[in-house]
Amino acid sequence: MGAKRVVRNGHLPTRSIQTGVGPIEVKVPRVRDRSKAIRLTSAILPPYLRRPQSLEALLPWLYLKGISTGDVQEALTVLLGREAPGLSASTISRLKEVWKDEHQRWSRRDLSNRRYVYLWVDGIHFGVRLEDAAQCILVVIGATADGKKELLALADGYRESEPSWREVLLDLKARGLTLDPHLAIGDGALGFWKALPQVYGTTRGQRCWVHKTANVLNKLPKSQQPKAKAALHEIWMAATRQEAENAFNHFVEVYRPKYPKAVACLEKDRETLLAFYAFPAEHWIHLRTTNPIESTFATVRLRTAKTRGCVSRGSILAMVFMLVKSAERHWRRLNGVPRLAQVLEGVVFKDGVQEDAEKVAA
Repeated sequence: MGAKRVVRNGHLPTRSIQTGVGPIEVKVPRVRDRSKAIRLTSAILPPYLRRPQSLEALLPWLYLKGISTGDVQEALTVLLGREAPGLSASTISRLKEVWKDEHQRWSRRDLSNRRYVYLWVDGIHFGVRLEDAAQCILVVIGATADGKKELLALADGYRESEPSWREVLLDLKARGLTLDPHLAIGDGALGFWKALPQVYGTTRGQRCWVHKTANVLNKLPKSQQPKAKAALHEIWMAATRQEAENAFNHFVEVYRPKYPKAVACLEKDRETLLAFYAFPAEHWIHLRTTNPIESTFATVRLRTAKTRGCVSRGSILAMVFMLVKSAERHWRRLNGVPRLAQVLEGVVFKDGVQEDAEKVAA
């Protein structure tokens, strides 16, 4: 009677943890619950941990860089020293299978309790050689009602085609994502825009201004590109829809006589380029581009290289899945989180301002 229930009881056996600066010997205090009702473990150093997650993330990076399974041990010896237990070619082969299983389970997860306000979509092409040169990875990122960005879908596709995108969207709907998101942001890939209304009929489209600017400038001579880029910037940075329309019309008037192809490239997407004005101004910085996807995959693209053999669909999807899920923890939340609830409630916004509030101010 009167004895402490939870007591310190010596130390666990010394454990060697492999880190980026070499192995470190760690001795963890042992804590015991006399009633044996509670199992106490360290959150900092979980049981059986032999290497931190940052070191685990090194393995898919090496693989995507183009280092073959057989060369992994040599690369790890250079990076971590000769004492790198548990990080060998066989480890890569084993972990690839684990990552494939994780990706497959994640791809089948239930979405019936999820609601996404915005979607960002893109088709990603890598430097690594896939089984089919026309293959790409279709990516969907969603914004939740609390402003958090989440990886929603990651699947292989064929040239960003309509059937491939339709399959991805139908799969999301079949797993419970039945409520239409309010806005989808993407580049000019026709496959997605044809598939979207077939699955989510009320979701509006917003074309990425970064992609559109690049497409328009590609149809202009280099001497005209700096001035044209500034003119395009004035359109999508305008404070109101009317100011944007005026800048849009001015661009058309100036460049149509000499450069009709550039103007046609811009004009055909006028409505979807300016759709963001019907949403809260706090969200515009997020809605005008597909940057949430581009910034995540830019590093992956830079680190990929031609491999000596083809990469299987399952392997590349598993590698990319692990990398993106690791990056997801650092994704920036949306500005103006309270506005998301208003969007979900159907509040009408004009030029980024709630319409009722605008009337009161007037």
